[in-house]
Amino acid sequence: QVQLVESGGALVEPGGSLRLSCAASGSIFSIGGMGWYRQAPEKQRELVATITSGGSPNYADSVKGRFTISRDAAKKTVYLQMNSLKLEDTAVYYCHAFIRQTSETYLSYWGQGTQVTVST
Repeated sequence: QVQLVESGGALVEPGGSLRLSCAASGSIFSIGGMGWYRQAPEKQRELVATITSGGSPNYADSVKGRFTISRDAAKKTVYLQMNSLKLEDTAVYYCHAFIRQTSETYLSYWGQGTQVTVST
């Protein structure tokens, strides 16, 4: 069984920084693309940033220049460094990964979410 466990969510003031982590565990043969999504109250889940297995990042326009996604293959972990946080960054942040176990097919997995609240 595969699990994605996020950590690092917190309450922070505008302009502050947070670093989210997401570790994959379980029976894992390989991990493909990984990413972060977020969902604010009464809004749809949206992409924040993704990173390929080769390390190429992709960002939503709203976070470009402020957020940085990275991954550590040995630790099976993806990170999201969030700087210059704004009130509108408040949301539950979800980790996502495509993971291959014993089959040849990559399956989609989600973490349980971690709350990020930006407030004065």
